[in-house]
Amino acid sequence: MEQSSHTVRGGEFDRGLTDIMRVVSACWPFARPYLKHIIGLYLIGLVLSGIALVSGFMGADIFNNKILVGDKLQPFQAFVLVLDESYVIVSDDTDAVEEGMGNAEPPDARESAGTEGDTVPTSNNVAPAGASNESDDGETRGEQAIKDPLTKEQRKVVRNRFLIWSILGGIVLLGSIATLPLYGMWIWHQINRDLRVRMLENAEHLSLGYHADSRAGDAIYRVYQDSMMIVTALERLVLDPIGMIWAVLSGLVFIAFFDVWLALALALAMVPIILLGRWFTPAMRERSRRARIATSDLTSRLQESFSALKLVKANRAEKDILKRFSDDSEQALESAYRLRVDLAWRTFAVILIGVGVLLGAEYVMASWVIIERETWLGAAAVAIVGYTVWNYGANTVARESFAGSSISVGRVVRNWWISQDLLVGLDRALYLLNLKPEVVDKGHPDSFPETIQEVTFEDVVFGYGEGESILKGVNLTAQAGAITAIVGGTGAGKSTLMSLLLRLFDPRSGAVRINGTSLTDYAVDDVRSNAAIALQKNVLFATSVHENIAYAEGKVARENVAAAARVACADQFIDELDKGYDTELGERGGKLSTGQRQRLSIARAVLRDTPILILDEPTAALDAETEQQVLSNLSNWGRKRVVLLITHRLSTIRNADQIAFLENGVVAELGSHDELMALPTGRYRAFVEAETEGVADG
Repeated sequence: MEQSSHTVRGGEFDRGLTDIMRVVSACWPFARPYLKHIIGLYLIGLVLSGIALVSGFMGADIFNNKILVGDKLQPFQAFVLVLDESYVIVSDDTDAVEEGMGNAEPPDARESAGTEGDTVPTSNNVAPAGASNESDDGETRGEQAIKDPLTKEQRKVVRNRFLIWSILGGIVLLGSIATLPLYGMWIWHQINRDLRVRMLENAEHLSLGYHADSRAGDAIYRVYQDSMMIVTALERLVLDPIGMIWAVLSGLVFIAFFDVWLALALALAMVPIILLGRWFTPAMRERSRRARIATSDLTSRLQESFSALKLVKANRAEKDILKRFSDDSEQALESAYRLRVDLAWRTFAVILIGVGVLLGAEYVMASWVIIERETWLGAAAVAIVGYTVWNYGANTVARESFAGSSISVGRVVRNWWISQDLLVGLDRALYLLNLKPEVVDKGHPDSFPETIQEVTFEDVVFGYGEGESILKGVNLTAQAGAITAIVGGTGAGKSTLMSLLLRLFDPRSGAVRINGTSLTDYAVDDVRSNAAIALQKNVLFATSVHENIAYAEGKVARENVAAAARVACADQFIDELDKGYDTELGERGGKLSTGQRQRLSIARAVLRDTPILILDEPTAALDAETEQQVLSNLSNWGRKRVVLLITHRLSTIRNADQIAFLENGVVAELGSHDELMALPTGRYRAFVEAETEGVADG
């Protein structure tokens, strides 16, 4: 499988926690604007989970021990269910009973004590004859009513109140489950959008050298797919662990209320699970890196196939392209499959350890239930967990808490493994984000001149690779109001020279000057906003004719667009289209001929109305008559502008005011067509004669 070296850039970190912290910290600038939303989201979640946890334990106790068995309620439970003291269990202490009787005598006790008025207190606090026995009998029966289990009717009341609270709690819980994820989704989408915009913005400012050495599909995959990992990484590496650790710690604390040794055993059981997770991490990371590279290559293959569809059809290469795509697809699927298989069996290993720990704990807890062993805190734990001894309810609550903590530990480890894939993808995205453009502004750029008199290339040396020089000392001056043609053989550096004028690159040595000031002293945006270019390879978009001509200029009046089209002789065919300037052109202007697309490209450059106009083979696809008309229009339009023309066509060259013949990285000859043709051994003359002979032979 073909694989270019650039596809592995990014995602190659193996120093463990150091690199992970580096990648996570790089996410901070994107998460910071939404920090209050993130904190609010997780605080609400933690509060709700805490309420749900306490409610779950209390609900289990009420259902198992109060409703089913008939035990009386704890004071807080009665308070929540809005029940009076007759439902509450009290201490056996006599003073507590008497105090309870004196403060609020239960209704049942009052009814059993006799009819109202049986005891009449006197001013001397002396009971009437016979009242003492009746009072003692009332107090005994009242105390017995408090200690007795709940009556059948009372259990029904508890059941009904419990059912009402369960329904209300369920509604709140379901509402939270439905609402909070939507809120979280909005937060994550905002963060992801900001990262994607920053990535594309940075890619737009990178040098053409980077883009020439990279596959477009790889950049697309980084921006679209790898960037999504910022959200998942923040969730799985920062936010989810908070909830998981909370679940583990709260579970350990609740288990400790039942038995501290059981909680310690659970804590020790976490050690092999964590070590297992750490041991498998490097392999998971490498699997993730390979899977993402394979998928990126598949995206690049798909993009290249669609962009060259016309060439593929013309050369009947469909089978070859299909085979390459099939091979890349198989490689991507195989890499993804291996990653998921590794994750599955490693997760299974963690589950086995967890199941073993749970079975051992279940055996121990069942033994304690049989002997009704006292819980670790005994009576002190009643207010918290509601159990003083190990019984069926205590076993159920402890088992659920133990299982929940064990599952949370397993989730932490599995979450860590999944995060390796997320970190690889995020590192690939950040790699594109962290690339620095080679062409940058100086600290305080000069103001760009309002009027341009000349453009000068002064001893310009430049090459794309180390030790390679395409331009080896170019000296050239182009005056405003004149057309300067740049002529030379293939690979002479004509287009490269224009790239330096646009500051797509900076020369290694020498300078490109406007009115005597180096381009490096101006802001890059100022230079490019004052120069327009029409390329031989016309780039059009799947939008209307009007929007294609007005590209990057914002809202432009129709008359201005039409005026630019007339200069480029594009109005002739535009008027013949079904909807004129509102006609949709389709992908890359596929509905137009090459010559028509070329004229739209010229019109786009003219509309910008810049003092510098660069035409790179602008009329290569035009017929002779249309070419002459376009050049005549451009000559009249550009009387006060610097016009630089790159072309091989002799008919176009002859109309230039000045011709610079580029050869071996320097301007070998400079002058008008007639002046250069007058040189008997001139290089330009030899070039023209060779072109003329080629046309004649053709």
